[in-house]
Amino acid sequence: MANDQTRAAGGKRPRPLSPHLQVYRLPVTALSSITHRATGVALSVGTLLLVCWLVAAANGPAAFASVSAFIGSPIGMVLLFGWSLALFYHLGNGIRHLFWDAGHGFDIATAEKSAYAVIAFAVGATLLAWIVAFAVLGGR
Repeated sequence: MANDQTRAAGGKRPRPLSPHLQVYRLPVTALSSITHRATGVALSVGTLLLVCWLVAAANGPAAFASVSAFIGSPIGMVLLFGWSLALFYHLGNGIRHLFWDAGHGFDIATAEKSAYAVIAFAVGATLLAWIVAFAVLGGR
């Protein structure tokens, strides 16, 4: 008796033995968990930029101007935008975890809705923070 791996009818590729990322769609709750971990790492690495800025401020005007010029460059602004997006995502997902710690929101439907709510919060809060920052600072 032939198994599914040896029977490739019509020239089709045999099915994989186990799911992998090319054929398996991760649920939003799994993606949320992975993203929470990734944003934690991004926040740790991004905080190094903040430390560099503070150390430069302590080292004098020339060092501070140099680091501020990098932060104000297009690459620096993209890094800051990503860092702020990671910050708001991690904050929102941390609040979601606090609800879980209290025993709320474990059913699949609620967990999926809260995952989408965290994404919406992160995007909205990031855009709002940047809009307010540019309105207050005038694009400096």
